[in-house]
Amino acid sequence: MAKKKRGGKKWQDNRDWKAYNEQLVKRGEFYINPRFLETWLKEIREMNHGKAGQPYMYPESLIEFFGVLKAKGFSLRDLQGVVQALSKRFNNFPVICFSQIRRRVLKLPLSFNAKGSNLVTGIDGSGMKVSNRGEWIRQKWAVRRGWIKVVILGDVDGNIVDIRVGNEDVDERAAGRGMVCDNKENIEKVLADGLHDCEATFDLCGDFELETGIKIRENANESGLGARPDEVRLYKNLGEPLKEPSGL
Repeated sequence: MAKKKRGGKKWQDNRDWKAYNEQLVKRGEFYINPRFLETWLKEIREMNHGKAGQPYMYPESLIEFFGVLKAKGFSLRDLQGVVQALSKRFNNFPVICFSQIRRRVLKLPLSFNAKGSNLVTGIDGSGMKVSNRGEWIRQKWAVRRGWIKVVILGDVDGNIVDIRVGNEDVDERAAGRGMVCDNKENIEKVLADGLHDCEATFDLCGDFELETGIKIRENANESGLGARPDEVRLYKNLGEPLKEPSGL
């Protein structure tokens, strides 16, 4: 049987491999960054200044180090083992137990700072199951574990500007508007997919004089007044669909 030729153009890989390699190296530095070894005493003095009761023994930078590794799949006992190995090589500093690691990690504040001004930002959300139970078990035995939903506001350079975390009932559009409102001083343009094609989001961006790059529905109604009808008329005058932002 004769072999058929593939149709279409040959795919060309135009990625900047040098830049991609540097990103991977930076990621490794972020995951394994024991800066607490250099700042331990200074942090502890600041944390215990004016504190009543039992003083802190472990700096916040150590807990942040745990938080990153925990997010990458390390168990609490793994983390205790990591510190135990480091302690043997750095003057036998006191080793925190796994139960205390858990308490401190859960108390870490979840906050991000915009890296610059006039940012081009994008909104995107994702969900994750809280257990590995299959859909059959959920339906057969009425076992419901729900989802964890995360909505992220990031810039086009890959930096997180703000984040919202909740269950499956989180309104992604409302969460996106809240993050835009909180960070409006640093934002120039807001990108989003068709989920965010609603009057409330366009009106908010219009009030703050932010440029929008939100995918408009093909059957969008251009009648009326306001930021969204203006955008719909502009979209239809262009004569071609707006592309969804990529890499958000």
